[in-house]
Amino acid sequence: MQPTETIQVETETVGCDGGGGALGHPMVYLTLSESGRADCPYCGRRFELKPGAKAGHGH
Repeated sequence: MQPTETIQVETETVGCDGGGGALGHPMVYLTLSESGRADCPYCGRRFELKPGAKAGHGH
């Protein structure tokens, strides 16, 4: 499945609600994979780490 939209992010954990409103879905939180990507299982949006942003693994 092709992503419906790609969103560049600066954090490795993101929240997706499908854009809210009548076309939205329940809020889900996704953690980017080692490749710097995560796809929403509800709406198919792809979240990618912005070039130059550094994912901090561990706290």
